[in-house]
Amino acid sequence: MRILGIDPGLQRTGFGVIEAQGARLAYVASGTIDTTDAPRGDLPLRLKIIFDGVCEVVQRYSPEHASVEIVFVNVNPQSTLLLGQARGAALAALVSGGLPVAEYTALQMKKAIVGHGLANKAQVQEMVKRLLKLPVLPGKDAADALGLAISHAHAGASFAALAKAGPLERRQHAQYRKGRTY
Repeated sequence: MRILGIDPGLQRTGFGVIEAQGARLAYVASGTIDTTDAPRGDLPLRLKIIFDGVCEVVQRYSPEHASVEIVFVNVNPQSTLLLGQARGAALAALVSGGLPVAEYTALQMKKAIVGHGLANKAQVQEMVKRLLKLPVLPGKDAADALGLAISHAHAGASFAALAKAGPLERRQHAQYRKGRTY
């Protein structure tokens, strides 16, 4: 199964492609889609660069699944909105390419890759290098994207099994007494 990970960002969107066969992982490609050459105030052009870049990655590497980082809320709401728009451009490109998309928080990815959710970028880079047996450290944005792909490779099978089991439903047999469920 070929998995594409996307770490969205307005200036640099990281991507990473891996091949997963059971527990065995193999590196395919990684890099960044850079919008810093576009005028800083031209948001539509920057979003187009992200959209086109993700479409090109999907076309070139033919992934079967995609995983994207869920945007967290920054202290600055304007930054959060801009990041959300970059994420939306990446998601639109993935969906237009016909890919099923899984979403993970940075905390979930760091916990899956490093073992704790408060890992820094250098720790994620080092673990991605080790897990994929890379000769050098990947770039920060590419490492996060590869980490998202690895997280999906490990968790995707579990999520697929849960989805096949059917939707979660409310318990019908529970009794309520003084606000508690038994």
